[in-house]
Amino acid sequence: MASEFAQELDQLIRARYSLLYLLTWEEERVHQLLLDIAEHRKKALFEWSITDGLRCTHGAEGEGKKGGKRTRELLAVLNEILQSGDNAIYVLKDLHTYLDAPEIVRQLRDLGEALRHTKKTIVILSPVLKIPPELEKSVTILDLPLPTAGELRQLLRDRIVGKGGARSFAVHLDKGEGEALVRAAQGLTLAEAENAFARAIVQNGVLDGQDVQAVVDEKRQIIRKSEVLEYYDVSSALAAVGGMDLLKAWLDKRVRAFSDEAREYGLPQPRGILLMGVQGCGKSLVAKTIASKWKLPLLRMDMSRIFQGYIGSSEQNMRKAVKVAESLAPVVLWIDEIEKAFSGVEGSGSSDAGTTARVVGTFLTWIQEKTAAVFVAATANEVKGLPPELLRKGRLDEIFFVDLPRTREREEIFRIHLARLKRNPADFELGALAKEARGFSGAEIEQAIISGMHDSFFEGREVTTADVLQALRDAVPLSTTMREKIERLRQWAHDRARPVSSLQVKVEPGHGSV
Repeated sequence: MASEFAQELDQLIRARYSLLYLLTWEEERVHQLLLDIAEHRKKALFEWSITDGLRCTHGAEGEGKKGGKRTRELLAVLNEILQSGDNAIYVLKDLHTYLDAPEIVRQLRDLGEALRHTKKTIVILSPVLKIPPELEKSVTILDLPLPTAGELRQLLRDRIVGKGGARSFAVHLDKGEGEALVRAAQGLTLAEAENAFARAIVQNGVLDGQDVQAVVDEKRQIIRKSEVLEYYDVSSALAAVGGMDLLKAWLDKRVRAFSDEAREYGLPQPRGILLMGVQGCGKSLVAKTIASKWKLPLLRMDMSRIFQGYIGSSEQNMRKAVKVAESLAPVVLWIDEIEKAFSGVEGSGSSDAGTTARVVGTFLTWIQEKTAAVFVAATANEVKGLPPELLRKGRLDEIFFVDLPRTREREEIFRIHLARLKRNPADFELGALAKEARGFSGAEIEQAIISGMHDSFFEGREVTTADVLQALRDAVPLSTTMREKIERLRQWAHDRARPVSSLQVKVEPGHGSV
């Protein structure tokens, strides 16, 4: 919470911590926090940037310096701070761009020691964390938390609704609609929230309960700028997934799991699930539709974007990704084919200087310790390569095994895909199709229908059951091509994972044991 952060910042300044590194984009918000502290502790407040130089923004002792010549050269500014007798807080903006210069690093080390015996504090303000090894023991790092619901509520009340008359727009918000806007804005900075509210207003000249989508669109921009996560618009509902009745029931029971009512009842927030199983059987589709079922935003973590860039950037990318996800909570975080990202952990020390091991360690620690409402929906086609730590209870709620669909499920899958492809399922012999498609995955069933439609379209007629049956006979399903691999996966999952379907516990001729 911001009030707790303000108290922590005040305590560090009173305890004479000489060098504080404040990681944030919100310079205006930090200025107000430090101004409040300076007024309360009777300190002067100075701010420096390369464009404005060093200037006094508060304090009687520094009033005479406001109109004087402003020092812009950084080394001279640091010398001025050292020699000054002011009881003051000095804010240095974007200092990270200068931390490659040995003379700047040396002067900061000198200041870190010298200011401990004074009432002066340097606050390095930057959106980028960059600390040379020489300064690691001298600098205290602080992350400015995102605005609380109370701060967003105050922004909406004082700076948006309060100026309604001046801006010539109407406000039609009851208490519930106002709270919905505030909840939608959580995860945004104050500046981003103000932009989102303003965007909502200019769309139709009215601020009302229908403007939540404009705030969600602003969040989508944040995801695009993060470069390590993708924002997904989910149009499919869980009903579009054939079979999987046990998994659907599990998800149904957790629809309200992120509500305040659940917290009051004593329930912890759901942590996540791992969907493991045969390729093409709907794991990714289920992961995406969870967000639709629970009415939450869906983010996709692209692990190829995590493992890229210069040395050390992969770990930073992972920290950035989870921080963005937490800032937008409650949210569903989808990680597809997670085993590909985490393979090679055992040989990481020799192959990539331990980068994979460190990234995996960061991710596993986050899953274990996270308190934000981020539900992880991970999918995997292989158990090989997954770290054992990921599979143990406590990090994820459940591990589900997704097997090939049984006869009744295949009928349902045919019905869903035919309807989606603008065909009436009643015009087809679903029983015959389901029987012929034994061993086919949901994706392979869809492709068989499409293949039959290509044949009928080429001949200038409507697709029939016979067309789809012929396409099924011509295809070789993955369950045949990769029979041994699928059997090994089934054997592993037999007593280690929950089935997604009540039909999976039954043995069907031609499927082998489950």
